[in-house]
Amino acid sequence: MTTPVAAVVGQLARDLVLTVDAVPGAGEAGDAAGRREQLGGKGANQAVALAQLGVRPRLVAVAGEDVIGDVLLDQARRDGIDVTAVVRRRDTLTGLIVELLDTDGKWRYVQHLPEAVLLTERDVESARAVIADADAVLVQLQQPAAAALAAARIGHDAGRLVVLDGVPEQRRDELLAAADVVRADEKEARLLFDGEPTVDNARRLLDQGPRLLALGVEDGNLFVWREGDLRLPLTDEKVVDTTGGGDAFTAALTASLLRGEDEATAARWAVAASGATVGHPSGRPDLRTEDLAKRVGELAGE
Repeated sequence: MTTPVAAVVGQLARDLVLTVDAVPGAGEAGDAAGRREQLGGKGANQAVALAQLGVRPRLVAVAGEDVIGDVLLDQARRDGIDVTAVVRRRDTLTGLIVELLDTDGKWRYVQHLPEAVLLTERDVESARAVIADADAVLVQLQQPAAAALAAARIGHDAGRLVVLDGVPEQRRDELLAAADVVRADEKEARLLFDGEPTVDNARRLLDQGPRLLALGVEDGNLFVWREGDLRLPLTDEKVVDTTGGGDAFTAALTASLLRGEDEATAARWAVAASGATVGHPSGRPDLRTEDLAKRVGELAGE
């Protein structure tokens, strides 16, 4: 069986995660109990998760022409990610995300992601072959709308599985028309539906293009497709850091669909992967298919 390929269109950044007992106030200093520095950003996190799940990821993102960019791309290659479509922007510092994580699992971000480290429509067009030749295209809607739409349309026109991650605030109708799957966390889902999503209003959204919606709700996740729907609670793993849970969710959902599994099975893989990721600090996934398969079986009542 040929290994599936996925193009991930999104953010690459240096992640600096500091665990603290308490966040110091203004004019105060505090010690970090732990420190992690690693490849991060939503695009890179999803690409790492896909590689761990047996999919060959190709990352379409922006890094600066700096030492940090060199280090992160070396790490990405070691993670099994094809980075030939990563743009190296001159006179630009690679994106930085600093996370302060306290003992209650609450996080605070300070990030430096200026316009120069975001994808442009031209960047995406330059990666057309990489995107069109993939089996799936994951598009993060935190990127500029023109770039996101260009990537979604390339994938759609090539007959690929197009997965949107986030809420299409601009060019909504065009993005939905190009999508097969839309993933929105609880906050994003409320924006998407102007309130709590229901099966009925989700089905109406399916008429605009997608065939599967994966929506965060108050007590878990709601999955709606044309022939059915499924509501799954959050898993019972201890939550240490919710960062990266959504990225693992999206990657596992995509990987399952690429294997030809049905929507209900893909939903369980997504929830299992998210639960496995929130149990450790930082958004970097650490997914093992055998462990996830067991959890998927439990979610299916087997």
